[in-house]
Amino acid sequence: MLSISVKYFNELTLQELYDILQLRSEVFVVEQDCVYQDIDGKDAKALHLIGKKEGKVVAYTRLFPGGAYFEEASIGRVVVSKTERQYGYGHDIIKASLEAVKNYFRENKIKISAQEYLVRFYEKHGFVKIGEGYLEDGIPHVAMIWK
Repeated sequence: MLSISVKYFNELTLQELYDILQLRSEVFVVEQDCVYQDIDGKDAKALHLIGKKEGKVVAYTRLFPGGAYFEEASIGRVVVSKTERQYGYGHDIIKASLEAVKNYFRENKIKISAQEYLVRFYEKHGFVKIGEGYLEDGIPHVAMIWK
């Protein structure tokens, strides 16, 4: 069972921060073989949605109000540990992220930069592709909007 919490940066424990950064590095840098600056100075401005299983961080997103990242509110750094993807935790954290954006930011329009291979996944949650695809850190992405 996935336990989900939402925290501002200053509410994160050192262990949670370490576990989040470790998970992001494990998936985005090592698994996806992508050298990029994950620690980008934006975490302090984000709302952090953390999915834990038996006390271990296995899923995560970071959320921004409109104007902080895009003109619209946004969800980014969506990640689930490779060993936990079979349980549908990606769907759980996206649903929780949509609710958190509404509850914390009072916004109903969300923009994401989705990896192209995940378009169908996001479409299942009501996101719609906008514009043409592009490369971000060498990986094909597409902008998507949720209203």
